[in-house]
Amino acid sequence: MKTNQILVAGLSLFLSVSAFAQTTVDEVVSKHIAALGGADKIKNVKSLTMEQSLAVPNMEFPTKSVIVVGKSLRTESTIMGNKLVSVVDGTTGWTIKPAMMGGTGEPQDMTDAELKQSSSQLDPFGSLVNYKEKGNTVEYVGKEKVGKKEAHHLKVTTKGGQVSDQYLDGDTYLVNKIVATVNGQTAEISLGDYKEVEGIKLSHLMEIPSPQGTVSIITNKVTVNAPVDETIFKKPGK
Repeated sequence: MKTNQILVAGLSLFLSVSAFAQTTVDEVVSKHIAALGGADKIKNVKSLTMEQSLAVPNMEFPTKSVIVVGKSLRTESTIMGNKLVSVVDGTTGWTIKPAMMGGTGEPQDMTDAELKQSSSQLDPFGSLVNYKEKGNTVEYVGKEKVGKKEAHHLKVTTKGGQVSDQYLDGDTYLVNKIVATVNGQTAEISLGDYKEVEGIKLSHLMEIPSPQGTVSIITNKVTVNAPVDETIFKKPGK
């Protein structure tokens, strides 16, 4: 009898802890969505056009990205007079890489790994927004320091099996750091300089440490729901 009582008590405690953890996740994610501008504002964003600068030690390259949310992406950079193009269109992707970057200057199909990595950018608001509908799972790890500030640490596993650790600023509930494994290597991305565009908060600075120095992506201008010419996503002939 005592054994049954212990089992029941243990099960009740487990369920209580699990329910509390899920409540914590939902509370944090809800505040995150509100900080971004709210679910309705996010839902109304169909496309984003971003003019950016890609800065590496001693060099800076202009970059333009066009995203049709959940569908298509085109990113084009000019590097020493050469075009670097990366496109995802539905379930396919292609690139144009100059010879200086090991390419041919001609359009080439993305590898499966490149397509998987690039496709994650079709969701500009991240894997936490509508995470249940997307089939993602989120675990609340706890509170930790990011720099000198307290942050909420969430572990996110996407429907496709990609795992990342995301840190939300304890005051603003905006993501300020993401740690993820990309192509077998761990990447740490710092996000900051959030600015409001059409009622939506978007990070205007991303920094990625590397052995050669910090790579920075600086967003200079964002246009929401600008008309998009769908032909820019079609792979050109050689």
